[in-house]
Amino acid sequence: MTETAQEVQEIQDQQENTEQADSKKLAQSVEFTEAAEGAVAGSGASLDILLDMNIPVTVAVGQTQIPVRRLLQLGPGSVLKLDKPIDEPVDLYLKDTKFATGNVVVVDGRFAVRIEQVLGVGTAVAAEAAAPNEA
Repeated sequence: MTETAQEVQEIQDQQENTEQADSKKLAQSVEFTEAAEGAVAGSGASLDILLDMNIPVTVAVGQTQIPVRRLLQLGPGSVLKLDKPIDEPVDLYLKDTKFATGNVVVVDGRFAVRIEQVLGVGTAVAAEAAAPNEA
């Protein structure tokens, strides 16, 4: 009888395992509430951390292309002629996105840039599209 009791116990265990597996496969419907358009989660103070962040600004005075042979010949005193005239505005970039143009000035014996125009999103995208591909 011990074997029969063990067999009965094994069958019951298998049935329980099958029931548990079946219950895991059952799908349940869930209702989500609709979020109001333009609603902001959290407090307005969540953007304050961004206002104190430092971000690098790159100023592109001009560019040029030279063969590697010429690059390897450069040394102290070498001069590279850039593609922009001296009176043309320089481009200011945040990461790889042009966001403004300005003129180079000297302030307290250091180079500086006087911003002449801040580009809007559409203007910056159009300026990027019009710019030749840099290699």
